[in-house]
Amino acid sequence: MELNALHAALMGISAHRELLDPLIGVAGMVRENSGPDVRVMENAERLLHFLKHGYGENALDFYIRLFHSLRLAGCEGLGDWLWDFLRYHETLYSRLVEEGKSDPALENAARRDIDTLVLLAETDCDRYIDAMKPLLGSEYAPVLAGLPRWRAAAPFDFDRLTQFYRDHGAGLFAKYRAFLWEEGRLVPVTDPDCPKPQDLLGYEHQRGQVEQNTRLMLAGRQTNNVLLFGDGGTGKSATVKSMLYLPGMEDLRLIEVEKENLTGMPDLIRSLAGRRQKFILFIDDLAFDQDDKTYSSMKTILEGTLEKRPVNVAIYATSNRRHLVRQTFADRAGDEVDTFETISEKTALAERFGLRIPYLTMNKAGYLALVDHLAAQAGIAMDPEALHAQAMTWEIRHAGRTPRVARQFVASLN
Repeated sequence: MELNALHAALMGISAHRELLDPLIGVAGMVRENSGPDVRVMENAERLLHFLKHGYGENALDFYIRLFHSLRLAGCEGLGDWLWDFLRYHETLYSRLVEEGKSDPALENAARRDIDTLVLLAETDCDRYIDAMKPLLGSEYAPVLAGLPRWRAAAPFDFDRLTQFYRDHGAGLFAKYRAFLWEEGRLVPVTDPDCPKPQDLLGYEHQRGQVEQNTRLMLAGRQTNNVLLFGDGGTGKSATVKSMLYLPGMEDLRLIEVEKENLTGMPDLIRSLAGRRQKFILFIDDLAFDQDDKTYSSMKTILEGTLEKRPVNVAIYATSNRRHLVRQTFADRAGDEVDTFETISEKTALAERFGLRIPYLTMNKAGYLALVDHLAAQAGIAMDPEALHAQAMTWEIRHAGRTPRVARQFVASLN
């Protein structure tokens, strides 16, 4: 295709208009912040534009800008950048495929777009340089001869892209598995601190309950919200995070929500409905004091609105408090007429979690067995009686018989 015709085809991009105007968004879609690499397509379009109108110096400027923006984005070629953008930015077409819907007009537009982008990615740099030569004076000959090249290749086509959407979806949820919900937006976590299941010891029954509930959600069935409560250091948070690495959980996504951001959760939940991925909204160390403003928000999120919770979303929370809300003796002997109602109101929140799983401190035998296991893993050769005696002394001086205390003790021996 001639460069002028390629420019005209590029101007006709419609289903993937986000490529040429990164400020365009689709309602309900989650988009990454626009970074410097969004200028890649702007630079490519400007290059073709100035070649078409015979402005050699401007074309040279945008050729260099295009090379620079590709390298800034960590890509060796325009095809590499386009492949990443098309997979990890949501478009009208990607949502259509992900939701399994049909729209012939949109599908035809998307196919034409991708065919154009393949031609653009496969255009050799020498074609641009040859087109600039007659537009520039002889003094530019050494500059043109020394211009850097980017790789001309397209690692995608329409069918391959469509299959990717069917298998993985698109956008942030296709690229990342863990997120933070902060101030009304999702922040991807590129390297989440999630333990592998084999790293967790003890509490097999509790972990099994969490896994069973999560697998029901992966199967598309309605599941319970989950509250893991009990002593600190017993592995409540680790249990939730470890779900990401269990076999068959490839479509699972974990979104951690701070208590201060609970008021924005209804909007988040609405945006997740209908997606192929399944989502755990994880609230760690959840607890409320008297008159806490976020208490009523949490009650409403769990149960209390006309909106049905999507089948692909569940709320998992951990807490050191069984009932989540601090109770005082004044609650039990206060001046209210019905003290029972006061106490019931404060325990009602925990009861809105369909699955409540206790994590209590280990008994002595379980604690010492865990110490033996961890010591063997660490290669510590020590008389068992001496090891156990020191482990019990350590436990008395610390927070109790928990996996965290056992790990800290064994670490102190190294």
